[in-house]
Amino acid sequence: MNRWLTEAVPRGRVAAFRTLIYLFVAADLVIFTPWVRTRVSVPGDLYQPLLIGRLLPLPTPTETLVTVIFWALLLLALLAATGRAPRLLGWAVCALYLEWMIIAMSYGKVDHDRFGLLVALAVLPTAGRARHGDTTRTEAGGWALRVTQIAVICTYFLAAFAKLRFGGLDWLTGSVLARAIIRRGTDLADLIAQVPYLLIVAQFGIVAFELLSPMVFFLPPRWRLAMVGFFYSFHAVTIATITISFAPHLAAMTSFLPLERVRPLVWARRLLGRGSPEPTTDAPEPRPADVDPAPGDQGPVTAGAGPALDDQAPVVGRPAGP
Repeated sequence: MNRWLTEAVPRGRVAAFRTLIYLFVAADLVIFTPWVRTRVSVPGDLYQPLLIGRLLPLPTPTETLVTVIFWALLLLALLAATGRAPRLLGWAVCALYLEWMIIAMSYGKVDHDRFGLLVALAVLPTAGRARHGDTTRTEAGGWALRVTQIAVICTYFLAAFAKLRFGGLDWLTGSVLARAIIRRGTDLADLIAQVPYLLIVAQFGIVAFELLSPMVFFLPPRWRLAMVGFFYSFHAVTIATITISFAPHLAAMTSFLPLERVRPLVWARRLLGRGSPEPTTDAPEPRPADVDPAPGDQGPVTAGAGPALDDQAPVVGRPAGP
């Protein structure tokens, strides 16, 4: 078990995963969760912190607090994406993003797609230094990726457990997807909804896939990547039908991928190198006499060029001296 948890991976994979996660945190602030800044306009009485917020305890959000967290987290996430000071910057980003999520989820709605991302932020500082393209293997980095993978799969498995716990078998045969399509469905979803019993079959399929998701750890590497590809295709269909993205979960799920093979900067350099003009030289072309003859083709012997190959034997009987 310990060997499986700490299975060594290339440091280049850890570096790529670290860059991707911290860049996503920066993007999350300005694209997916900018609405957290509007929480300051909500009366403080409506702030009901999560359990962790009550245990620490954390202050009630104010405009100053939220603004400081936003700009500090944005700056530190961009710095952490460079791979410098992985422990110092990593722990700082983890603490600030956790507080950002506590503020976001303490007003009545908790999103379960953040679990894998929060775990990734908590374990990345322990992976140590890693450089892009480095093929040496690290057990510390392997542990960080494995724990993130477990969190990703727990998100699926526990989601199915919650469906059956609170909805029972009625969740499978009810109108869950139908209500989701009515609320936020797309034109594609409207077409699917017209097929009889297809939504019921889809609900059975969703719970089955979530319950069987831990099987990904028992598959050979090639089949494991295929199953992860199925996970991504499932979310692509979810986005296309009911416009739910699970973007943080998708970012954390890249812990399964061989990210060390993704080298955008190297690809860009190669692309620019191909597009640059070939270097030219002004050196004159060699004259025919300066070109070395091909093997077996000695050509004519010119004056001062020395004897031919057949004339290399010494001359016997020639007087020495004038």
